[in-house]
Amino acid sequence: MLNAIINITNLRLRTYIGFNPEEREKKQDVVINIEVHYPADMACVTDEVDQAVNYKVITKAVIELVENGHFLLLEKLVADVLEECHRHPSVTFAKVSIDKPHALRFADSVSLTLAWQKQN
Repeated sequence: MLNAIINITNLRLRTYIGFNPEEREKKQDVVINIEVHYPADMACVTDEVDQAVNYKVITKAVIELVENGHFLLLEKLVADVLEECHRHPSVTFAKVSIDKPHALRFADSVSLTLAWQKQN
């Protein structure tokens, strides 16, 4: 079996994230990294688009979700993005990490990662 791994790296978006008053009023930068696995045997043999997972469709859905959302917790934001990433029935594994730059004064960013695996 050929296992394809799609990586979407450093997708930079802005959203409302946080529970402090200033965080609720102004969008903040987030940096999203996504990993999606699916069996690619048929896509490799047939070269047909409908046999593959379309990373552009995933990315567009994530952009809409994040840019139009309001989130108190990084956990909720990551969980919602992860859910978008495994909607396609062929996806067997997905992992999402989201960084919130400048969340802590002396750190480059704070990040949270969640992963999902299809149960057989």
